[in-house]
Amino acid sequence: MSEQLKFIVEHLNKDPFKKNFNLITFDSLEPMQLLQILNDVLAEIDPKQTIDIREEMPDQTAKRMFTLLGMLKYKPPGNMSEPSSFRQGLVTGSKPVIHPILHWLLQRVTELKKRAYLARFLVKLEVPAEFLQDDVITDTYHQYEELVEGFKTYHKECEQLKSSGFSTAEIRKDIGAMEEEKDQLIKRVERLKKRVESVSNHQRMLELARQLRVEKEREESLAQQKQEQKNQLFQAEQRLQRSQQQLKDLRQAAADAKPESLMKRLEEEIKFNSYMVSDKLPKELESKRRMVQYLQKVVSEPAMGQAELGELEDKIRENNIEINLLIEKRMMRNDPIDDKLSLFRQQASIITRKKEAKAEELQEAREEQAALDRELNQKNSQARDQDGDEVIRGDEFKRFVGKLRSKGTVFKKKRQEITELRAEYGVLQRTEEILKQRHEVGQQQLQSMEAQKGISGYSDTQEELERVSAIKSELDEMKGRSLDDMSEMVKKLNSTIVEKKSALAPIIKELRPLRQQCQDLTQEYEEKKAQYDSCAAGLESNRSKLEQEVRALREEMAQEENRYHYINCMKEIIEMQMQRAAEEMKAYVSPDPQERRKTIREQYMKNIAEQESLGKKLREQQKTVRESHGPNMKQVKMWRDLEQLMECKRQCFLRAQSQASIGQVIQEGGEDRLVL
Repeated sequence: MSEQLKFIVEHLNKDPFKKNFNLITFDSLEPMQLLQILNDVLAEIDPKQTIDIREEMPDQTAKRMFTLLGMLKYKPPGNMSEPSSFRQGLVTGSKPVIHPILHWLLQRVTELKKRAYLARFLVKLEVPAEFLQDDVITDTYHQYEELVEGFKTYHKECEQLKSSGFSTAEIRKDIGAMEEEKDQLIKRVERLKKRVESVSNHQRMLELARQLRVEKEREESLAQQKQEQKNQLFQAEQRLQRSQQQLKDLRQAAADAKPESLMKRLEEEIKFNSYMVSDKLPKELESKRRMVQYLQKVVSEPAMGQAELGELEDKIRENNIEINLLIEKRMMRNDPIDDKLSLFRQQASIITRKKEAKAEELQEAREEQAALDRELNQKNSQARDQDGDEVIRGDEFKRFVGKLRSKGTVFKKKRQEITELRAEYGVLQRTEEILKQRHEVGQQQLQSMEAQKGISGYSDTQEELERVSAIKSELDEMKGRSLDDMSEMVKKLNSTIVEKKSALAPIIKELRPLRQQCQDLTQEYEEKKAQYDSCAAGLESNRSKLEQEVRALREEMAQEENRYHYINCMKEIIEMQMQRAAEEMKAYVSPDPQERRKTIREQYMKNIAEQESLGKKLREQQKTVRESHGPNMKQVKMWRDLEQLMECKRQCFLRAQSQASIGQVIQEGGEDRLVL
């Protein structure tokens, strides 16, 4: 309590109260003065509370303060939990009521100011239901609620701006820079105007420039519209492709499947969709609604402080402890009927979890398939835009890959041949250069000889005739060779086609019954799989039931085993005790005194007698010690005095020896004399 008073006095002496109290003066205040101080603190939090309580009725003062404290979420201490006692103490200005309120308010002045400010706009007015039937009042009330929601939004934005780190100095600096840029732009515009005024027909040119700017803006808007229309066209093409792909898939499925399989597939889809609509989606929708309601409730409430959060965490902790205690009690009760029901509940929960997991996996697979289809359509459209051809798929793609691999091997062989030919070409090129040099030398010699003989140009003409004849012969040979190659190639292709057809005919005949057999086996596999799943679910439930029974029997066996060992140990202990009792009885009734002495009773009696004699001796010693305690203490005191006296003599003797040059100490008749 003293710490509380110190805290209150310390804060009341500071700004903005400046009361200049100490502990004695504050504790000696009258109830009306305490209420006035409380009203001043509340006025600091909410300026509407600024009033002199002497001018107001006590009931009105208490009601006003009580309302404000409730709005600020003040909770009285534990000893003032009843509202009537708290209200009575607030009316009378009781110190046990006022002091905790002041302590709580002064701890949270800034936080409570914000809460009081928000409460002025967020605490809704209560309008009776009969008044809301009027249309004008209803419209006004709806406008009022919209304004409250708008205030919430603006307040959140304001808080975000305050917490975003923007300072007024930076904003002013940016505004100053923008104003400088504006002045510079105005000056540049004025300079350009002056330059333009000196040009002839400047008004016409300005009008044309304005029209040019308008047309550019229009061009940009048209380009944007064109882009939007392209996007819409692209989306429409994608939808068309998806629809075509779905139609193609449906046709393939209808062509390959039987009516029974189609019905089975449709039944599975109907079951899945009905499960999603009737069971899974309503649960998810209900959970989302509860979450939205909870979030709306949290948003509608005013901001909470650290103390209130701590109280909520304490309540949550207490509730968790109570839940754990109830679970432990329920487990300790261990009712057999509840055990049987828990088994069925466990099986039902296992099946429900598996069902939900499979439904989620199927939903994820469908979403993934839809995403892959969208990506595939996008890639197809991109490829079509680039090349203008349809993208191959399926078997065509496999055949294309096979052709590409065969062409790759051929390409590798041809590339190796090209490298060999290039090497050979280099050798031949060098040989050609050498032969050309020799031919030039021979040609020069021939020309000189022809000039000497007077037949210049004869060799050139001869070579030209030989070249023309060689070319003609080569052309004739190539024509004949190409016709022969073409006819031979056609024959080979026809023979190859016939051979492939004859080779594939028996394979196709064998493949047809195998396809039918594969469909039958697939259908049988699905049936067996469904039987296996149902059998596995039954066996799993039986196994869990048997495991629980085995666990219960093992626990019972362990308890019975512990009980058996405990009973055996108790039996052995009782037998030993009975044996000792029989031996004791036998020795006690025996006529032999030696045997009697060996009995436990005799031994205990002997020990008791010894202890009694020892206690008697100790009491006598205690008595003698008490009687001699006074004289002994006197004797001890005398010995201590004697010891001090001897110590004093020893010190004097030592001093005398140290002062031998001053005088001499003579001892006569038990006395010491100093002779100078």
